Amino acid sequence: MGNQGSNTSKFLFGLLIGAAIGAVAGIFLAPDKGSETRRKFSEKAKNLKDSLPDKIEELKTAIDQKLNEMKSKVKDV
Repeated sequence: MGNQGSNTSKFLFGLLIGAAIGAVAGIFLAPDKGSETRRKFSEKAKNLKDSLPDKIEELKTAIDQKLNEMKSKVKDV
């Protein structure tokens, strides 16, 4: 059971890193001037920072719900 927490942490970390890499790649591959790219990057970074705690909490809640559903199904078997 303890391994599930570790796997969940690894999944969350990977998801966040992937989202950050995707956002950065999208900004830098866009055909804008350097100043515009820096402005967009700054805005995206701030938005990500501001929304990150809420997104993590939503993800934890969803994972907990799925785990509880799976536990319930196992008990029924």
